[in-house]
Amino acid sequence: MPLHAAPYAADSSHPIEVIDIAEIPGGGQLRLLKSGADFSIQFGSEELMGSCDYVSEEALARLTCERLADCDGQVLIGGLGMGFTLGAALDAWSPHAAIVVAELVPKIVEWARGPLAHVFADRLSDPRVTIDVADVHDVIAAASERFDAILLDVDNGPDGLIQAENERLYCNWGLRSAYGALRSGGVLAIWSAYPARGFDRRLERAGFDVEAVRVPAYAGSIDDCHHIWFARKVA
Repeated sequence: MPLHAAPYAADSSHPIEVIDIAEIPGGGQLRLLKSGADFSIQFGSEELMGSCDYVSEEALARLTCERLADCDGQVLIGGLGMGFTLGAALDAWSPHAAIVVAELVPKIVEWARGPLAHVFADRLSDPRVTIDVADVHDVIAAASERFDAILLDVDNGPDGLIQAENERLYCNWGLRSAYGALRSGGVLAIWSAYPARGFDRRLERAGFDVEAVRVPAYAGSIDDCHHIWFARKVA
């Protein structure tokens, strides 16, 4: 669930409605907001996901698939959000792939089948998709050379914005855990709203071959960019 560079801008002709509130395991709340036809998921005053701008979320999946030898294998997506990364993964990976989405907050899955059902369309009914209501850290820690790709889109970047425990994903031993969960040649892809200088070296110390890519933050953006690290398991 990424933090957008552009804030949630409600249609001035429509009021902002609070559709629902979700409790985050461990503390905190998410709010599902609606203004006209637009939806937003917010954490405090920060927008985590909007239904209008999702260029970089789709790029996370599409560019990862382009870096694999084939797109027939098993994929883990950390964070369901509004399903844009999942949708791009379904478009990019083959009919033989298996895609697991680990979502920490149960109500996010309820929203996907309820007020956001029109945004998700038929993505959750695709036979390749499994929804695991769990901490993605735990899914990674339990895996051994299982995944061909791990896509992490659960925070503002490589830090624990939503949940302090998410720091486990980006620390040295967390990255080594992700390395162990990947098959040879597999890719760990991490989305970020900012460059996080020095994170490349942390990934390299965990054994990865690293590529950092800038992508538009939203459709039509020139100067505002998001960042994706593609970390390949080379052993």
